[in-house]
Amino acid sequence: MSDLAHFDVAGKRVFLRCDLNVPLKDGVIKDDGRIKASLPTIQALLKNGASLIIAAHLGRPKGEAKPELSLAPVAKRLGELLGKEIIFPGAVVGDIVSSAAAALKPGQILLLENIRFSGAETSKEESERAEFAEELAKLADAYVGDGFGAVHRKHASVFDLPKLLPHVAGTLVAAEVEVLKRLTQNPERPYGVVLGGAKVSDKLGVIENLLGKVDVLAIGGGMVFTFLKAQDKEIGTSLVENEMLDVVRGLIESAKKNGVKLILPTDIVVAPSFSADATPTLVSADAIPADQMGLDIGPESAEAFAIEIEKCKTVFWNGPMGVFEFANFAAGTKTVASALTKVSGTSVVGGGDSAAAVRALGFADSEFGYISTGGGASLEYLEGKELPGLHALGL
Repeated sequence: MSDLAHFDVAGKRVFLRCDLNVPLKDGVIKDDGRIKASLPTIQALLKNGASLIIAAHLGRPKGEAKPELSLAPVAKRLGELLGKEIIFPGAVVGDIVSSAAAALKPGQILLLENIRFSGAETSKEESERAEFAEELAKLADAYVGDGFGAVHRKHASVFDLPKLLPHVAGTLVAAEVEVLKRLTQNPERPYGVVLGGAKVSDKLGVIENLLGKVDVLAIGGGMVFTFLKAQDKEIGTSLVENEMLDVVRGLIESAKKNGVKLILPTDIVVAPSFSADATPTLVSADAIPADQMGLDIGPESAEAFAIEIEKCKTVFWNGPMGVFEFANFAAGTKTVASALTKVSGTSVVGGGDSAAAVRALGFADSEFGYISTGGGASLEYLEGKELPGLHALGL
């Protein structure tokens, strides 16, 4: 497989799979980080004489054309960032798309409507995906895969389409893979991983895989209450996965056996309800009142996490420490983010909510070693899984 710099695209129509799955509220983009992350590949292809047919998804429309999940706002923002017109036919396939693609001149960009508006994109039926991929392949002469946030999906535009056209990875996917290799192949030590988010079940595979590889594992976010309950601590009305309690007890034992320093919060910020204006109270992790729910790790815990993070030469962080969207419960996440900016080696913010959190809390992307665009894809890579989209690109 060649790299993008040696991929001949002059005068060719290139089908470019991007990840433009940005958070939208009332049609307004709340964080354009993924659009900006796609710009280097787009600009490189245009500079080398290509015209582009860009495909991306937004949310999970499940094969329905849902107006609130249209890529129209993305087309507008992409045009602003590039300083050029984006042709947006408002369809995924069909005569209007075929005609627009055929008429493209070098330097022009056509953005398809949300690719998941077609049910065939995400179909579990290989024949259905293959037929859809054939239709997409007719639009272009070559394929570039740069949608890292979707490479863990066996979807038509990610997995099936590259087989039908000369293909290469874009600069974003290549950079993501390089960073993930640094995390999995002889990482500089001490190696620390900080995990948050709502559910242990979402992170189980990555925890199991990392317990034999990391030196420090810090757990925060909603998932921590399952860890606390597994140790027979009162968690009040906090989020918990009761069916995971035995599994979590096994993880705690495994950490001990592997010599992994497992750090759990010692203090918790609680409130009577899940609300931005709920009154916060700081309590010991051993003494959460029965009528309160934990919504953030406390300052003592955040500082303990920060101390361990700053000692590390390699750090991967995925998942906020609390409900960072609410100012009263954002301090834990902010302290952890700040600690990552002080890591002297490799610091990686693992996409998704973590990337949104650091931007929402006022940090610049440049303050971190790397901000991934794909939370789920990063986690599955760290689990040791083969990712279909990377396999299709020969990575």
